[in-house]
Amino acid sequence: MSSIVIAVDGPAAAGKGTLARELAAFVGLPYLDTGLLYRAVARLMLDAGLDPAENSGEFCAASLEAKDLERSDLRTPEVDRGASLVAKQPEVRAALIDTQRRFASERGAVLDGRDIGTVIFPDAALKFYITASPEIRAQRRFLQTGGDPAAPDAAEALVAMADALRQRDGADSSRAVAPLKIAEDAIVVDTDSMSAREALSHVLAIVDERIPALKRRST
Repeated sequence: MSSIVIAVDGPAAAGKGTLARELAAFVGLPYLDTGLLYRAVARLMLDAGLDPAENSGEFCAASLEAKDLERSDLRTPEVDRGASLVAKQPEVRAALIDTQRRFASERGAVLDGRDIGTVIFPDAALKFYITASPEIRAQRRFLQTGGDPAAPDAAEALVAMADALRQRDGADSSRAVAPLKIAEDAIVVDTDSMSAREALSHVLAIVDERIPALKRRST
């Protein structure tokens, strides 16, 4: 069971990152937030004065180091936009595919992203697609980034954030290389009406049923 791979895909701010990280801890597998790889490439390009929209990110992707994934400036709006643009570059995706597959090659892993179950690990033991409405996702992202729901401009900020998420979804779903889509054998989990704990419990129950040999600690 050491090479078990669980894929967790879905759009931005649907809760897949939190869920995947906690799932990995419960089942004792390494965890990788693959979105951070693209964010880190975008950050390196911006730092070097390169335009993430240009096909010039291959060098940055190939030269990524662990410390690049630990930077505190990977979740800014600028990097959000850059990561979406970088993810369209075939050369970048090719370089990062190897990185992701190496990560899970020895001990297995839980990986979250947008093409884990469709491209990176199409034969994953279990695939989840975590989703939620743009409005709910905007609320979560707003709070994640320190937004104040009581602020006078909160409603306006939430509308703008939901619109930005719709645009990101459109860009990710329509790109020519590894578009965001639901794998045919993925289990869709809509988290609109779920707390993070409820979503985790739901997914763990499925893991227990589908991969009974994968032992986990109690919730």
